[in-house]
Amino acid sequence: MRTRTLTLAAASGAALLATAVLPTNASGTVNLRSAQEGSVSAADLLAKVTSCSQISNGKYKTDDETSATVPVCGKNGAVFWKADMDVDCDGQVTSKCNGNTDPWFQDDTAFHQSNGKPLRADSLPYVVVPSTSSIWKYTSSGIKGGGVVAVIYHNKVEYAVVGDTGPTKIIGEASYATAKSLGIDPDPETGGTDSGVTYILFKNSQVSPIESHSAAVSLGDSLAKKFLQNN
Repeated sequence: MRTRTLTLAAASGAALLATAVLPTNASGTVNLRSAQEGSVSAADLLAKVTSCSQISNGKYKTDDETSATVPVCGKNGAVFWKADMDVDCDGQVTSKCNGNTDPWFQDDTAFHQSNGKPLRADSLPYVVVPSTSSIWKYTSSGIKGGGVVAVIYHNKVEYAVVGDTGPTKIIGEASYATAKSLGIDPDPETGGTDSGVTYILFKNSQVSPIESHSAAVSLGDSLAKKFLQNN
């Protein structure tokens, strides 16, 4: 539930320096663990979201200092947007996610594990949705905590859950674990990526328990197949 400020610009500069000394692949992406989950390809999913039927009452910024250019789009059984990825480390305090590693750290998430504890950002792939505003109310689109999200980047698909809410005017954020799984630098201060991420949120879905990533992958793969059939 962070609110990033213009200090992100300074962090971006630091990110350039940090990336310069990290091993990268041919595309320039930091070499971290990456995965293709489920049986539905990124190409097949992306082919269904080439055009946007806007359902939001306006557009979102990707960061405080950018202009509002990102709409929320509607499809049969899902909503989607194409944006950047800021790294959310909120939730349980761990060695990777804490007040020292993340200037915006908060020790809670909007949605909690089945035992009542906040989610764990460094091990659970989750996505942040904008808090309710005049631009868009996520619950009115059938999106809820624990809902399944297909996150696509560089032809890889990662299944995540809706795990946190963010600023009312900014979109494009996911947990440390989501970023790492997609090969994006997961550092909460200097990592993330400026563009190229597609988020497909499946309506009226819910993983139980929310902290079970294997359940998210199983349900996500099933819903992705239905999404291809219905669009």
